[in-house]
Amino acid sequence: MPVGIQTSLDEVRDAGRIIEAMRLADDLAFEASREPGLRTLRVLTSALHSDDDLVAIAATHAFGQIVDDDATDVLSGLLSHDRGFLREHAAWVLGSRMPHFQAVGGLIRMVNAGGFGGMIAQRSLEQWALLAPDHIAIGLEGALLGVEQPDARYRLIETLGLIRGSGPSQLLLTSAVDPGEDDLVRTAAIAGLGQRRGDSRVAEVLDDLARSSHDSLAEVARLALIDLAGGAVNTRTASGPLTVAQLFLHADVDAELSAAGSGDNGGVATLLVRLGDALVSGDASPGIGRVITMSRGSVSGAIDSVADIAAHSSGHRYGRIPLLTPTVSSSSAWPQRVAARRGIRRILRAAGDVDLLHLRMAEVGSLAASDVARDLDIPVVFTVAPDPHAVIQSMDSAGTLTRTNFGTADEREHFWFRARLVQRLASNANHTVLFPRPELRHDMRMLVGIDIDSHPERHTIVPEGIDLRVVDRAVQEAEAHLAGAAPSAELEELHGLLDAVPESRRHLPLLVSVGRFHRVKGMAAIVRAWQGSSAAQRANLLLIGGNLTSPSADEREQLDEIDSLIPRSEQAGRGLLMPGHRPNDTVARWVAAARTGLPGWNAADGVYVCGSVKEEFGIALLEAMATGLFVVAPDGGGPATYVEDGVTGILTRTWHESALIDAIDRALATAAEEPTGRRADRSRAVVEESFTIEAMAASLGTVYEGIRRESAGAEWPVLS
Repeated sequence: MPVGIQTSLDEVRDAGRIIEAMRLADDLAFEASREPGLRTLRVLTSALHSDDDLVAIAATHAFGQIVDDDATDVLSGLLSHDRGFLREHAAWVLGSRMPHFQAVGGLIRMVNAGGFGGMIAQRSLEQWALLAPDHIAIGLEGALLGVEQPDARYRLIETLGLIRGSGPSQLLLTSAVDPGEDDLVRTAAIAGLGQRRGDSRVAEVLDDLARSSHDSLAEVARLALIDLAGGAVNTRTASGPLTVAQLFLHADVDAELSAAGSGDNGGVATLLVRLGDALVSGDASPGIGRVITMSRGSVSGAIDSVADIAAHSSGHRYGRIPLLTPTVSSSSAWPQRVAARRGIRRILRAAGDVDLLHLRMAEVGSLAASDVARDLDIPVVFTVAPDPHAVIQSMDSAGTLTRTNFGTADEREHFWFRARLVQRLASNANHTVLFPRPELRHDMRMLVGIDIDSHPERHTIVPEGIDLRVVDRAVQEAEAHLAGAAPSAELEELHGLLDAVPESRRHLPLLVSVGRFHRVKGMAAIVRAWQGSSAAQRANLLLIGGNLTSPSADEREQLDEIDSLIPRSEQAGRGLLMPGHRPNDTVARWVAAARTGLPGWNAADGVYVCGSVKEEFGIALLEAMATGLFVVAPDGGGPATYVEDGVTGILTRTWHESALIDAIDRALATAAEEPTGRRADRSRAVVEESFTIEAMAASLGTVYEGIRRESAGAEWPVLS
């Protein structure tokens, strides 16, 4: 029922929770569209100056629903606002409106500046260029005249490559061959030429560049020639083996999981490798013949993977997506949207007959892939999780995220955009997959705004799973070593790590955590809880993960916080070990050793602790439970559905320091007092019964077959 613009704005302002205010912002936007006029403009303009960041952002999006030149002028003016988050939201909103020439300069300045705001502005300019290509092109060409910095020129040239017309084509050709241009700028121009079919000059220039002695540019030119040649999306039938594509852009995914735990190479990377193998094995999902796992990679790796995928119609194949600019964390990767989109399109075209694309998480890879899937008419399955919603809720509850600092946090974490992206991906998907949660229906409705009961046939609950064979091998090796067998190379490495611990502490068990060094994963919070309680005298702490040699910004933040708690020179002496990331098989052996013990190095019956602010499901937790470790886990999300509080682990508010301290103390005491292996057997049984990778593959196989049945008989485009 309509309530009026002022009342709707008051509801946003008075909402008790941040998530609730974000949801009510949609109602405010509706009221603005229903009641445009001078009063609405005045009320919303006043809200833009509020100290309440949520109110100001909500008002910005409400302006976007007013079809009025005055509203457009207000949004254009926000592109120069001193608050960065308002500039970003204004650029976002403008993209859904008709081109406004007075705003073009502001958007180009944001592209020039880069970052998330630059991506948003570039996206809006790309949308406007569909209707006013010449005007956008002229603005970009003018901007290039006054910009010399290579990173900024790269962004402007990349944006120009999104615009049709002879003018942009000529400038791309000129920049591609200009030895006076920085190689980064030439890379952007060459990549853009790969999208410009029908111009004989383009093919000639790319062919010359591909044959040149400039190795890096020659590789980019060969990739552009692949793009220029295009490919075909073949007509599918309702029978035969399925081809499924899956994506996690922010990891170096390989069959050996060699980079697990470094940067963003966390549980998702491990899951996709194990799941892809299980899907094509024929045991759990006999209808699937090929799985294509896409992740970031080098230009040469992309060229090789295109050839490999085009040549094989079965098995688990890996597609590489070159992002052309330096690797960054997922939270900073939004400016790589265009390169990601081109790379995803290239792989899917090479595959020729992809039956569906499975997306997970609200990040730039999913944003880019959803655009490609729409263009190629490929059905999408989307795994819906309340992320960033659960993080917002936890930070709100802890008091670290408030109405007055939300804008600053949103500039860094892009909460609002990611929340809306989840909703968009879920609403456009052919089918959604959900993780089990204690209050699944309530959480989906209240946090994400999805009523899964309205169309239950479109949603399937699928728990994640682990490969028990990896865990069992690790436990067998640890037990054999305990009985006197020589240690494996992985256990020998663990011996070496524990040698750094004072001999007086080698009778203690291990407190273990595995994962990315990111604030959401809470590695620093675990150190703080451990060293601030009796746990520091009762167990040594082993944190496995992170790139310690070349840490990302997120990793550096966690490492610096840990160093401030315990100086680097004192860490081993006080029982803190941080070896960095290790392959998944190595991690499994070390976790097993925490369970069985290594005589002379660590006692048996250690504890696994997950300090995540939120955990959607928890692959590492499941692996620890399958090993037999007692665990500490977040009291919410997936873990709360499989950790039996007080029996197989302790559920706690991991974001609350005193609660985490208490949970670790209780867990160590419980593990130490365990008289038999019955509890460990129960932990493993829980995993074996419900959370294997084979069970997950079987459930998803049923979903994928259903998608094909729905799509049977549909006409698929043949694209040249």
